[in-house]
Amino acid sequence: MDSVKASHRVPPTIDGVGPSCVGLPAGDWPTVLDFLCQRFPAQPRREWLQRMRAGKVVDEAGRLVNAQQAYQGNIRIYYYRDCGIEPPASGQERILYRDADLLVVDKPHGMPVVPSGSYLQQTLLVRLKRQLGVDALAPIHRIDRDTAGLVLFSLRESSRDAYHALFRQRAVHKTYEAVAPWRPELALPLTRSTRIGQGSHFLQQCERDGKPNATTRIALLQTMGTLAIYCLQPVTGQRHQLRVHMAALGLPIVGDGIYPSLLPEGASDPMNPLQLLARSIAFDDPLNGSARQFVSQRVLALAPDSALSSDAPGC
Repeated sequence: MDSVKASHRVPPTIDGVGPSCVGLPAGDWPTVLDFLCQRFPAQPRREWLQRMRAGKVVDEAGRLVNAQQAYQGNIRIYYYRDCGIEPPASGQERILYRDADLLVVDKPHGMPVVPSGSYLQQTLLVRLKRQLGVDALAPIHRIDRDTAGLVLFSLRESSRDAYHALFRQRAVHKTYEAVAPWRPELALPLTRSTRIGQGSHFLQQCERDGKPNATTRIALLQTMGTLAIYCLQPVTGQRHQLRVHMAALGLPIVGDGIYPSLLPEGASDPMNPLQLLARSIAFDDPLNGSARQFVSQRVLALAPDSALSSDAPGC
């Protein structure tokens, strides 16, 4: 092991936020600051200067990087993000289960699972790290910011891949509930299997020609006049899969600001969130073989209590 690798260490989490990392390629930038400004043009130079003055930019040996530091390629730099004023939290997360390796959390609508865009402190991962004081915490899977319900987290790196493998092997059974228009002419239950890829806008996915890569089982739970409550069971895990499949069937989920039409940012009403809930999740625990099943305690605003049960609904 060479001296650089021997001294390499990842900086600690600060107030629940871990550092971001960027590799410095071979090049002739005068300073590290010059490189960072060119690599991240959306970040003004003054913001990098502020981060450096606050000790939020360090090299792979843990040494502070200052504005005058000469550029050196083939090393890593770590920095801490700062999103400034963030949108307020949309609700309170609920911890449903915890053991030495696994954490199960019931997420509210409107809260991202991990930092992205203008969300940092008010994300589920960062809030949980601050609450639990577990720097090693990492999501095993993710759901959309707009979707409420169950998210699994790994508490220990040593067992993390065993849980990731369940998703890779499609050995996790997930059930969602959604409120969408009622189409009596549509024969249900049905299975929709199509190819989903990037849409015309970077926020959107769409169905495309080609070999299917996304499969969803859809069943009716209850009708409510012009609306209905649906049970959705994704077999695969493509981005926005449930929203894309429902919209393609002429059943856009109530409160969806992305499908079938993308609304301008800020046009969606946080008081009327997407009516999609990650209701239940079941699997055989890879560490001890025990059958696991967890059910969200949340209720969709437009779904009457009579449509729900204490057990996971079946399609």
